[in-house]
Parts: sequence; C-alpha cells; structure tokens
Amino acid sequence: MVLWKVARLYKTFGCSITVPHRFSSTKRRIDKLLIANRGEIACRVIRTARRLGVKTVSVYSSADKNAMHVQMADEAFLIGPPSSQESYLRADKILDVVKKSQCQAVHPGYGFLSENAEFADQCREQGIIFVGPPASAIRDMGIKSTSKKIMKEANVPIIEGYHGDDQSNETLKREAARIGYPIMIKAVRGGGGKGMRIAQSESDFMEALESARSEAQKSFGDSVVLLERFIGEPRHVEVQVFADSYGDAVHLFERDCSVQRRHQKIIEEAPAPGLSAELRSELGAAAVRAAKAVGYVGAGTVEFILDRHSHSFHFMEMNTRLQVEHPVTEMITGTDLVEWQIKIASGERLPLTQSDIRLNGHAFESRIYAEDPAGGFLPGAGPLKHLTTPQVSDDVRVETGVRQGDEVSVHYDPMIAKLVVWGKDRDEALMKMKSNLVHYNIAGLETNVNFLISLCKHKEFAAGNVHTNFIRDYHDSLFPQEKIDDEQKIQAAVALSLLESEAGDIGESNSPFVLESNFRVNHFHQRTVKLFFKDKEFNAMLKMLGRNKYSVSLDDGETWHSVEGEIGTGGSLKCSINGFVTNAKLYHDGKTLALFNDDGKLEFKLPQTKFSTDDGDSVLGFGNVALAPMPGILDKILVKIGDSVKKGEPVAVLIAMKMEFIVRAHKDLKVSDILHKVGDNVQKDTVLVQFETTE
Repeated sequence: MVLWKVARLYKTFGCSITVPHRFSSTKRRIDKLLIANRGEIACRVIRTARRLGVKTVSVYSSADKNAMHVQMADEAFLIGPPSSQESYLRADKILDVVKKSQCQAVHPGYGFLSENAEFADQCREQGIIFVGPPASAIRDMGIKSTSKKIMKEANVPIIEGYHGDDQSNETLKREAARIGYPIMIKAVRGGGGKGMRIAQSESDFMEALESARSEAQKSFGDSVVLLERFIGEPRHVEVQVFADSYGDAVHLFERDCSVQRRHQKIIEEAPAPGLSAELRSELGAAAVRAAKAVGYVGAGTVEFILDRHSHSFHFMEMNTRLQVEHPVTEMITGTDLVEWQIKIASGERLPLTQSDIRLNGHAFESRIYAEDPAGGFLPGAGPLKHLTTPQVSDDVRVETGVRQGDEVSVHYDPMIAKLVVWGKDRDEALMKMKSNLVHYNIAGLETNVNFLISLCKHKEFAAGNVHTNFIRDYHDSLFPQEKIDDEQKIQAAVALSLLESEAGDIGESNSPFVLESNFRVNHFHQRTVKLFFKDKEFNAMLKMLGRNKYSVSLDDGETWHSVEGEIGTGGSLKCSINGFVTNAKLYHDGKTLALFNDDGKLEFKLPQTKFSTDDGDSVLGFGNVALAPMPGILDKILVKIGDSVKKGEPVAVLIAMKMEFIVRAHKDLKVSDILHKVGDNVQKDTVLVQFETTE
C-alpha cells in the first residue's frame, strides 16, 4: 500500500516506478458472469449480479435440471451426471461453457472449484476473470503446512504441530507422541471439517489417520495431512478480509462460529460475543497481515482458534473464498460482499477504507440442514414436501436454493437454507432468530430446525458462553426427551377430524389433504382417533357437538375437554381447549401429521395398512444387521461372507454429502450375507450386511 502511494506521488511529478506484478491491476468490465456452483450460493450471486446489470450463466448436473439456480440465471448449461466429480468439479467442462456463452468472468462460489489453484490458473491463462484471489494465494493458503510457515513469518500466532513432508505412518505417529495427545489430524487441503479427525490416544491414532486420509483423498484429491495440538475448549473466531489489486486490504470485523457438529458450523454470529475492543482490533490487524503476506486479492476469511478463557488466539487457516456465513458480516457492516468481489475482480479499488467500515448491531445466521440432530446429526436426503419460510425484511434474510417440491440430493451438501437476522444488539438479534425459526416449517424429511430453536433458547448460548464443545457439554439440555402434553394430543386429534370434514366438504379429489382411514367410528356422533408419537400410541375419543365443536377425552371417557377448532388459510389451526386458545400450522399427507408451533415441529404418525411378506420380518432377524445410517453411496465393503467380526469393528464405509461414515458391528457376529455391492446408492436403514450370532 505504501509502495503504491509512493508510485502515485512519483507519477504526479512526472517520474515512474516499477510496482510488483502481484499488485498490478487492469480494469476489465464484467458484463456476463458464469457461476461455477449450484444451490444457495449460485442464487445469491445471481441476485447481486442482476442488481448490477450483469447477465448470468448457470451450470448444472442432470440431478439439478429443475433447480432454482438454473431457472434464475439468464442462461444455463448441462455439464454432466449427478456426481460432482463428473460435473461441478470438471474445470474443462465449465471453461468450455464460458467460451460458448461468451462470459468474461467466473464466480466459483464456495466449495467445488472455489479454492482450486489450477482452475484459477486456467481461467487467467485463457483470459477469463476469476472472481477470487490469485492462484499463488490459493496454493499458499490451501496447503496448511505452507500457510503456517507464512503466518509465522508474518508475525501471526500459530499453534504447535507437525507440518512436514514426511507422511510415513512411523513419522506421523512419532510426531503425535511428541506434540502430545489428544491430537488433531487435518487434511492439508481440507475445509468444512472434511479430512479432519481427533485421536484421543495412541491406540486410536492409526484408525483416525487412515479415515482422515481416505476422506481427504475423496474430497480434495490429496491425502497429505498435518498434526496439531488439540485445544480442548476453544472458540472458533474468524475475520472477514478484503483486498484489492492495488495492495490495499481491510477487515470487516469478526464472526464467531464456535457452535459446531462434526467439526462443521451450525450457527454463526457477528461480532463475536464478549471480546474487548482491543482484542477485536488485534484480530483484525493480524488477519490483514495474513492477507498481505500472500498478496491476497478479493474476499477471504482468516480463521483463528481463540482460548475461551485467556482469549489468546492462534491462526488456524485461511479460506480463500467467500464463506457460507458471509451474510452476518454484510448485516453488521451494511455491505454486499458479492458486489465487492465483482468490482474488485473488474480492477476497481476497495469501496471503503478501514476507517470507513463501521460495526452496527448484531447478526445471527442459522444453517438449516436436512439432518437428524438426535441421531448424531447424520445428514439426510429426500423431497421437501412442505416448505414455508419466515417473511423476508430488511433485518431478516432467507438465503436458499430450493423451493417446496425440490429434493435434497444425496450427491451434495444437505444444507437447505440460511436464516439470517439482524438486531441493534445481541439480545434483540437472538430474539428475532428464535421467532423466525418457528416460522421455518419443513415436512417430508428430518431437519435441524427444532434443534436450532432449542439452541437459541439455551441460557448458556443466550449468555454468549460459546465454544466448540458446546453441543457435547450441554447435550442433555439441548436434547431433552421429547414429550407431548394433552393439549398437543388434542390439537392433533381435532386437526385430523377437521381435515376429514374439509376434504368431505370440497370433494376428496380436490382436497390438498389426502386422508386415510384413521378413525374408528363408534356411533354417529363419536369416534376414536389413533395416533403415534415417537412410536408410542395414544387414542383420543371425540364427540361431535356441532360444526367444529367437540368434547374430547384422552383417557377413555373419564375426563372430557371442551374444544373448538378451525382451519384457516394456509393450513393454520386455531384450537380452543377449555378456553385456552392455541395456534399452529398444519401439514398432512395421509401418513404423517405435522404441527408447527413455538417449540418447532411435532410429527405424528398415522396408522397404516400393513401387508405381510414371506420374509418381511426375517430380514431384520434379531437385530443381526448393519444398516445404512443415512442415504448414501456404498464406498467400501470391509468384510466377506463367513468372516467373524468383533463389536465395534468396521464392516462398510458409506459416502454421503461429501463425507465418509464408517458402519460398525454392534456386537460379536459372523457375516452371513452381503446385500449390496460397492457403488450402490442406498437409502437410510437399508440392510447392508446380514449377520448370524457366533454363539
């Protein structure tokens, strides 16, 4: 930056000076932009580009032919089958589309090719603007061992570890013992928690190492790892940086991303709670030093491990792209970082100086995923049969790439949307987040919305006492045993009766609700409704006293409740129970009934007609099976028919949503059958391996 000021001064007086190439800049207009990504981030980039008057081109796999980002763009091109290896990761196909569509620039989004130095090089070699940093910066920061060395030289604090080239098992095991357990194993090209494992002791080091290597190879094409001392109770704090091609760089304050599962972020906020102004300034300055040390250009994030007690911080890694959680930074700074990316890639200067960037208020982002929090946050897939979102406003954003009826694919990340809110302070922002999560209603597959509501209501989270072990430490209070009260049971029973009446009134063929035979009629004015909640059956007796008026008993006629119910527009249910009025939203498909209220989603199963088969029960045997814990692709089968396995031994490896999951034997068993082959696409709870007892 100083050198450029000197250069401008020399030019004023008719002199010249040579400026380093990495800070040279030529203004190039971007009229047409290709987005080399999919889903939410592709839609996000399209919206800003449209506002700037820039035409957009989408690429898509055959699985995404009806996706939102395909329909939003001015043009769209098919680039391959569902597998990202044959579509979104094919640089040659994407560059071919750039030429066909006559785009001047490529925006890589995040994930896929966004941090691929070779792709950035290919773009520049072909005269295409890569909306991102120089390939040299991607290489330096993408290889964690190299980045640690550069950061140390730039006086950015780093954490103790091993970043060497010798990747032999013996060397890594020796270095782990030197650093001390527990140890963190990380893919050198990793990100998003992929290729990352924790070895608690020497006894589980080799299994953790092999698992990290395998996942790293699949995700990044590189199995090299590094080792770091594992900090038990850290906070994950990252700083948004931006640099232009004239040598200037700024930070836009920090974000706290500490609350995570599977080493992946689940909720983020800006600014980080509980930091002093001095510490905030130190973090920002260290991040800017990091960016300048690699000649950075564009949007980047410098991630730090922050000791939750002492507030000492250490460099973790730099993400050389736009982050998933960038909207919280936009909300507290009043900026559009995608607009900044496009303008800086065009050769413009930074829109603001450091002193111009002001911190205003507080923002949260909740990542809404198709996953099962109570089942270990295992990812899911399937159709979004029902989807309604909160009302968007100046302080509420919904960032998504899906609509009702779309499918969360097993081939890609299971994130459905990001809900972002702003408030004048943390308390107000958190209150808005809780309120708006209640209005994010999804049915058809399991999501983490209920968990996010529980998290936002937690007193320790509300107090800002966040750290990366938050979910583990408060597991019991975050996952209370799900129970329903009598009012909720009555709501469900009355809702079914009202839906049946509505279907009868308008004609079943035209009804949005398809009703099965869920009622047992005792006589003309009384019926019994049977429902299941968490596999527990309950019955409600309903006496019909008039239109939408009932007397309801949950205990075979001993106690009766006076109930009035009404279904409004949009599937809303208003129910008065003994004078107490409740409100909920409804979804019903003949198999399930979902009530959405202030606690999130309550899902009831309806009795279904059962059909027997010759082997319907024999497949499950006496629990002697290994099941797929989620939809995915069977990557490895580690046993053969006739093998004896011990409890906890791996029997298969499943790949889902770009992550590797090991399926283990739950007790000592002998393999009697293998029901699928490597490469098969399997659904959740599919039997992979059949066992027989060894007794």
